[in-house]
Amino acid sequence: MRKLPSFFSLRAFEAAARLQSFALASEELHLSPSAISHQVRGLETYFGKPLFTRSFRRVELTADGRRLLDQLSVAFDLMEAACEELGPVRRSDALAVHCSPSFATKWLGPRLPRFMQQYPDINISMSSGAEPMDLLRHEELDLTIAYGSAPQRAGIVSEAIGSETIVPLCAPALLKDKPAPTLADIAAMTLIQSTLNPVRWSDWFALNGMKLPPGRPMPSFDRASLALAAAVNSVGIALESTRLAEQEIANGELVRLDGGELKSVLRETHFLSYREGEKNSKKIVRFRDWIFSQVELNR
Repeated sequence: MRKLPSFFSLRAFEAAARLQSFALASEELHLSPSAISHQVRGLETYFGKPLFTRSFRRVELTADGRRLLDQLSVAFDLMEAACEELGPVRRSDALAVHCSPSFATKWLGPRLPRFMQQYPDINISMSSGAEPMDLLRHEELDLTIAYGSAPQRAGIVSEAIGSETIVPLCAPALLKDKPAPTLADIAAMTLIQSTLNPVRWSDWFALNGMKLPPGRPMPSFDRASLALAAAVNSVGIALESTRLAEQEIANGELVRLDGGELKSVLRETHFLSYREGEKNSKKIVRFRDWIFSQVELNR
């Protein structure tokens, strides 16, 4: 007979330790915070030593708690893998991805056929929206790709999908008289503002040693895809990621204005996130590795 404490107390401890929060553990396990606390205290009684140090609104692992978590993480991963291996065989494994709209349409969408061909057993379910989604509250989602900044929350792993080159882009028709415009030429032209872009025109001009006059009118759009479409239609110059504009650049609809002495901005702007407890899930590992392989192909 194995000498083990209650499995429920071990599960409650593992969730609270991994998420660094009794409240988040209660959400994940669908128990009340007091039930999580009760299970953890029972485990501490069993071992005769504290596993957490408790302070106002936060908990931290003790050295003994950290040692227990390290061993339990391995054990839970093995149990999860064993159950997945012996579980019923499914012809299609659904993967729900929530993505920022422009990344979905301009970069991810055109590449999805490659993923589907490589992994025909994974059925992609895609949704999009500008607002960040909390994976701990939206259990129906497996992954999110957020724009602007990485979600910072215990229990969530967030990885930048590489650095992006952000440059002024415009239609060739705007450059008939000046095929190689100077910084002053660009400053005098209509500048399109992408309102959600973390890189502003003032940032780009400052990088190139010029202060953009304040208060000047700029047509603005709340999606990178809309800003790029406006630039293609000769509305003005868009300051956007070459990753999102790769098709327009390749087709000659847009040209980059970062030659000569003009500098471009390098910034991490898209972030892939998934739950810490599902980092070894086959479908998540496959999608994550595939995403980064596609980034490497375009370096």
